[in-house]
Amino acid sequence: MGMTLAEKILAAHCNRRQVQPGELVNVRVDLVLANDITAPLAIKEFGRVGVDRVFDPKRVVLVADHFAPAKDIPSAGQIKMMRDFARAQSTLFFDGGEGIEHVLLPEQGLVVPGDVAIGADSHTCTYGALGAFATGMGSTDIACAMATGDIWMKVPPSIKLVYRGQLRPWVGGKDLILHTIGRIGVDGALYAAMEFTGQAVAALSLEGRFTMANMAIEAGAKAGLFAVDRTALTYVKGRAQRPYTVYSSSADARYQAVEEFDASAIEPQVALPHIPSNSVPVSQARGMPIDQVVIGSCTNGRLEDLVTAGRLMAGRKVHEKVRCIVIPGSRQVYLEALRQGLVQAFVESGAAVSTPTCGPCLGGYMGVLAEGERCLSTTNRNFVGRMGSPKSEVCLAGPAVAAASAVLGRIASPEELEA
Repeated sequence: MGMTLAEKILAAHCNRRQVQPGELVNVRVDLVLANDITAPLAIKEFGRVGVDRVFDPKRVVLVADHFAPAKDIPSAGQIKMMRDFARAQSTLFFDGGEGIEHVLLPEQGLVVPGDVAIGADSHTCTYGALGAFATGMGSTDIACAMATGDIWMKVPPSIKLVYRGQLRPWVGGKDLILHTIGRIGVDGALYAAMEFTGQAVAALSLEGRFTMANMAIEAGAKAGLFAVDRTALTYVKGRAQRPYTVYSSSADARYQAVEEFDASAIEPQVALPHIPSNSVPVSQARGMPIDQVVIGSCTNGRLEDLVTAGRLMAGRKVHEKVRCIVIPGSRQVYLEALRQGLVQAFVESGAAVSTPTCGPCLGGYMGVLAEGERCLSTTNRNFVGRMGSPKSEVCLAGPAVAAASAVLGRIASPEELEA
């Protein structure tokens, strides 16, 4: 019996010819990641492991992005601890303003096809867009991985998701994944590897694939993976910091389940409060009043997302009753947005443009909601209190819906601006 993409990567990283779902395996890792919330905990635990040096400083990456640039004294202390540890250990360190970790690492070529990458952040699964097995873990596991270069895990079963047909205008990766989570639920892929395939997926840009892989965790998945094709190889070329191996699923691989979707029937989506699976077509959410729009995050803060939003907002004004915050996912994205005139278009529309940060996504800063307020956001979670007051609400959507809604002052379809 052949193996799935996830199984082949894990087998190669534990020197086995074959692995099966449910087996406990010890896996060699290619990259270990932590951020300014989780790294301080991992650093403290690392000090208790009994080793002086990380296993490989070129494979340990620390990124200050959640409360960075530092919003207060405690966050400054967290970041300083990371900075001091990185300097002492000679690990890779990206300070506040460099970028959001899950945008930054692929952009810098630090994650490549065939990797096993782990991070003390649940959205580490983003890197599956490059055909890597990437997953989030706790800070204690990260501390041990920094020391040894190994982790143990249970081999997950794989679920195959097939998207047939062509996408409608304004429909992208965010809409596909929200629709998927709406069908299977937030536990529909619990501890499984989601393998995204099909004609519609093959036509997606890498940015759209990053978005889908990023939100695999919102379906309970251990990882979300895409096959490596020409689109992925074009992205990796010139970025990769080291050699890589491309794996693909066997024709006779065994899947826990296979889900099929008619992508041509999927409208732009909106996830209503207070769970990502509460996803409906925008036509069913149209007209809902909003107070704030956020365009950015590790889910939708890439250049393509800003181009989509800018296309709709250029020459228009943010509605007088709405605040709009645009956050490029990295410094490189910010610079390219400047070159293309996107930042000017956003500012002239009345939006606030921030240096790269996770900020409002987790209710950290740069867009915290007050009681009774509702935000439409391109981020990945809309749980109670996620972006501020527990009596506020968050709806999720892609950049096209977010931009149209910012202009019209209510949840809106981008087609309304084209009419």
